[in-house]
Amino acid sequence: MTILVTGGAGFVGNNVVEKLVQQGKPVKAMVRPGSADKVKLRLGKFGDKVRVVEGDVRDRKSLPRLMEGVSAVVHTVAISMEKGDATYDEVNYQGTINVVDAAEDAGVQRFVFISQNGADSSIKYRFLQSKGKAQDYVHNSKLEATSLRPSAIFGPQDEFFNTFARLLRLTPLIFPLVGGGKAEFQPVSVYDVAEATVRSLDDPTTIGKALDLGGPEPLTLGEIERRVIKALETSRLLFPAPVWLLRPAVVVMQSVLPGSPVTTSLLELLAVPNTVPNNALVNHFNMQPIPFDGPHIAYLKNATAGEALRKFFTGKVSS
Repeated sequence: MTILVTGGAGFVGNNVVEKLVQQGKPVKAMVRPGSADKVKLRLGKFGDKVRVVEGDVRDRKSLPRLMEGVSAVVHTVAISMEKGDATYDEVNYQGTINVVDAAEDAGVQRFVFISQNGADSSIKYRFLQSKGKAQDYVHNSKLEATSLRPSAIFGPQDEFFNTFARLLRLTPLIFPLVGGGKAEFQPVSVYDVAEATVRSLDDPTTIGKALDLGGPEPLTLGEIERRVIKALETSRLLFPAPVWLLRPAVVVMQSVLPGSPVTTSLLELLAVPNTVPNNALVNHFNMQPIPFDGPHIAYLKNATAGEALRKFFTGKVSS
């Protein structure tokens, strides 16, 4: 039976699709209407091994037909930054409700949800709240559900770490330690997240569980910035920049730049530790997590000043 991956051309989604194809599983990749370029770039190499279907998690009517012949759903669609009518509640929460309801109505049994480390329906931070409410809805459904809760995900198509690389290309001498560089993360490779996702589908012991995923070590944002600088084979003078100092600039950027690298909502999340004390990659899946270091982040060197400007002023990148 077929596995439906929502957000099939997205960062996590296309890596999950690739893992499933490697295992010979029949895959249906749901992509947003109008995303033909990204689909060709990220899914074209699979040819007829993947059936590409268009759908929008915000459009309930577009989802039932996508569930035909589907035995399991991997739901990856989410936004970290709000733009226009694409809000946290509309995409992350209501979008998940729509997918869950369509899956239930179609008789789908298995459901793997890509949640977020720190997601909590009662937290005051709207991004984490939206993911928490979505996770609650998934686990209160009739589906055999698993939630995977990764820390910040890195990999060639990531936005978070590539953003630092792009900004570094535009700042030749000095660079801010955002929030003083004290925020804590446990960067996890997209390849490990995809592996855990695919394993979960065939692992009944994950049903009903919410599993936190992280890399091999917690890192401060300052340590992350230094590793990004090293990966770019460059150097910068780093200076502490508290959130209150950065906030006015961020307000301006998110108001005028279609591809603003940060928003005030994301800036506020620096106050929430994003580490993984109980790492399911190690404790449940018996994996050795890929470190955020050396050859594993060499892809950051591909960031260019031109790409940075294109991303910030148009909201688009080449991959």
